[in-house]
Amino acid sequence: MKSKLLFALTVATSLFLTSCYNDNEEDLYPAGACELTAVTYATTVKPIMQASCAMAGCHNNATASAGVRLEDYAGLKTIATSGQLIGAINHSSGFSAMPKNMAKLSQCQLDQIKKWVDDGALDN
Repeated sequence: MKSKLLFALTVATSLFLTSCYNDNEEDLYPAGACELTAVTYATTVKPIMQASCAMAGCHNNATASAGVRLEDYAGLKTIATSGQLIGAINHSSGFSAMPKNMAKLSQCQLDQIKKWVDDGALDN
């Protein structure tokens, strides 16, 4: 009887401990793991913009909401060097929080974009 109870308790504990696992970006990739040494427009910033900003109805070249074009380097550089990009994606006071109607970019993405802007917003 005791061995059955001990076995049941062991199984229940194992199920409890393994069933509560939660994958989220902040836990999987803590701030220290964010790649900031090789941030480039082509490999880092452009993919973020394409996935979150430069889509139909938002800031692609065809629709360009509020005249802001983020689909190509020239349009993005203009907004980046003016300070509007960092203000908007950080949801800073006085800026329209972007991406609109979507979750805020991850802290790593925000840090990568800021690094790119701080490094001169190069077309690299």
